[in-house]
Amino acid sequence: MNSNYIWMVRAGESGYLIDEFLTQGIVAIGWNKIGDLKNLKTLDELKNRLRKAYPNSKLSQVNNYAGQIFRFRFDFQILDKVISYNPMSRNYHIGEIISDYYYDEGSLDYHHKRKVKWIKDIPRDILSTKTKNTLGSTLTIFKISNSAANEILGNTINIPIAKTKVENVEKEDETLDTIKEEIEAKAHEFIKDKILQLSWEEMQELVAGILRGMGYKTMVSQKGVDRGKDIIASPDGLGLENPKIKVEVKHRSGSMGSSEIRSFLGGLRPNDRGLYVSTGGFTKDAKYEAERANVPLTLIDTDLLVRLIIQHYDNFDSDTRALIPLKKLYWPI
Repeated sequence: MNSNYIWMVRAGESGYLIDEFLTQGIVAIGWNKIGDLKNLKTLDELKNRLRKAYPNSKLSQVNNYAGQIFRFRFDFQILDKVISYNPMSRNYHIGEIISDYYYDEGSLDYHHKRKVKWIKDIPRDILSTKTKNTLGSTLTIFKISNSAANEILGNTINIPIAKTKVENVEKEDETLDTIKEEIEAKAHEFIKDKILQLSWEEMQELVAGILRGMGYKTMVSQKGVDRGKDIIASPDGLGLENPKIKVEVKHRSGSMGSSEIRSFLGGLRPNDRGLYVSTGGFTKDAKYEAERANVPLTLIDTDLLVRLIIQHYDNFDSDTRALIPLKKLYWPI
């Protein structure tokens, strides 16, 4: 019988395995060195395996890993719901577990798996701030709260409290480092939310402001002008001194493909440097096209844009800060 539990299962770092999750109809986790867990009996046995496989891990990390892996192996049930996030498309994918745990050393980087029937997608932008915050945990696996699950599923189910098969499963050790990682991850996504609310003109000004914060002077194309470049950055601001960086800014939901990258490269000269900014991200073919280009070209998606904003924010001028107002948070070390 359907328990109505909803589990988050992250698709690897920055969601890099989400396409495989969806096309193969699975969810999976790593920690491959501990081997097949089919005959695993106890939490202590799992911790022993983790200590042997990852001898440099702290006790708190071992406890954290063990709690998540144990849930995937024992607490996940057929017909439970799962959710995973694609940071590129900013969609949450909801599915239903349709198999028991199994171990598979196939082509996927993660070997601990369960089969899933994917049901629907939900854009992050339509969710409430409270639910976004709930979904922002950095843990690979965690159970979605009742209120967040109700919003995601669009109903008012009564989700029971998850129980484990072993009573002494320890709660994740919320050390300062763990809490800090979660806050940073949530802040990263909320900054992305702010970026995607900007107009195209504001987006162009933000990219120019980032470059100025990095020490360049910029010229921004006038509205309506499109000659393959939106911004020129250089030491002198006129594009006469090297390095001269030509920038294309695409502020839309769809990923940029290889044809767009080839078109942009066609407008660059041998001494130019290129930046292609796309808030919708890039396809694999587009990344390959950039890697083999004869002219140096860097692709910037929304995640890298956030990292650049955080890194150079102290050097932003007032106009750029006004586009993405941020407050610095001090944390004990």
